[in-house]
Parts: sequence; structure tokens; C-alpha cells
Amino acid sequence: MNIKEFFGYGEKVPGYEVRVLNEREARAAAAILFVGAFIGLTNGVMLGTAIFSEYFVTFFAIDFTIRVIQPRYSPSLLLGRFFVRHQKPEYVGAAQKRFAWVLGMILAWPMFYYLVIDFQPNPIKVLVCLICMALLFFESAFSICLGCKIFNLVKKEKATHCPGGVCEMNIKEPIQRFNPIQKTILIITMVLITYGTYAYITKLPDRTQLVKKLKIMMMSNQQIQALEDAKADAEFEKDDF
Repeated sequence: MNIKEFFGYGEKVPGYEVRVLNEREARAAAAILFVGAFIGLTNGVMLGTAIFSEYFVTFFAIDFTIRVIQPRYSPSLLLGRFFVRHQKPEYVGAAQKRFAWVLGMILAWPMFYYLVIDFQPNPIKVLVCLICMALLFFESAFSICLGCKIFNLVKKEKATHCPGGVCEMNIKEPIQRFNPIQKTILIITMVLITYGTYAYITKLPDRTQLVKKLKIMMMSNQQIQALEDAKADAEFEKDDF
């Protein structure tokens, strides 16, 4: 392999006018990373430790940097390739995937600094973590690459060969459409899920450690310090009596 081919982004496949990547292995890799992020989050919430998250975020940042430079050597993509090696490839344009992975890398390195180098948990970092998990989930579960959609908004040359053929598909098949009853059920379901999540985090009494941890994670350092001071004052007054 010559130097030019080594740095060529994506693979040349007959019948495709642009370099492409295998969407199946990208989805598998997203699922693997989502599981890692979920384990790290649950460890932080339930066990109060960020050790797993520190290792995972380090791997995540390095992996996405490799993806941006040359995806054929990305550890997570190679893992994904192993699991889907017997499936027929689904080719997608490499340019928009690279753009999406650049966005992932931009999120990853600040997280690395604030979780590994200078550990400072706060609501913004929790939100960034949840955004990363949402992006991974949407890609692995629904083959929706949100970064690829942003690519079409900022680039003059529109993307081609997108996941699921969304760049080329202009007319939906009958099975993809919603009738009025289906739309109503869908809207009600989404509203109930959204309200249920909000109520679980903010309205339920602190009867479980999970709810307590979630509330603390959404507090700033000043709020956490004020809470600890209030507890210390309460303990001091209790001792006086």
C-alpha cells in the first residue's frame, strides 16, 4: 500500500463514485461504545465511582481521533467489523461519516480532560455525556447519523450514499407513512415518555439511591457544597441537643 492510498479516507468500491465505509460495522461500533458509556454512567450513579468512565473516555477520545485520521485502524470499528463480518456490507459515503466523527472527537477530548486529567463533575459534563450516548444510540438502533445531517447543512456539496438511502430517497413507501390514528398514538407515546422521564428525575421523592445520585449529578459544585454545609449544620444542631 502506497502513502497516497494509506491516507485515502474510505475505501474504493466499484459502482460508487465516492469513497465509502461500511455502515454495518459503524453501527456495530456505535452499539459497543454505547454499552461502554452506559456502564460508565451507571457505575457513577449507583457505585459513586468514575474509574470505568475514565478508562472508557480515554478509549473513546483516542478511538474517534483514529477514525478521523484513518478509520480502517479504529479499534471500535474493527470490533464492529468482527461481529458483522458475515453480513453483506452497506456502503455509505465516507465524507459525511468523517464529519460526524469530527464532532464526536470535539466532544470527546474536553470530556477526557474534565474526567481524567482534572476531575470536575458538573451538570454540563453530564449533559455532554448524555448527548454522546444519544448520538451513539440513534446510530446503533435506528441508523440515524445526526452528524451526517449537519454535514448537509454546512457543506455546499450534498452527501451521497447516506445510511438507509435518506440522501437519495424523496418519496416514502406506504409502509413508512402514518395515518391519523398512528400519528395520535405516536404523539401520545412520546409525550408520556418525556413526562415520565422528567417526573422520575425531578418529582419523585428521594426514596432510591438512583434518584438521589441523579439529582446530585445535575447540581453545580456550589449547590453540592451548600447541600453538604446544610447537612453539617443539621448534624451540629442535632449534637447540641
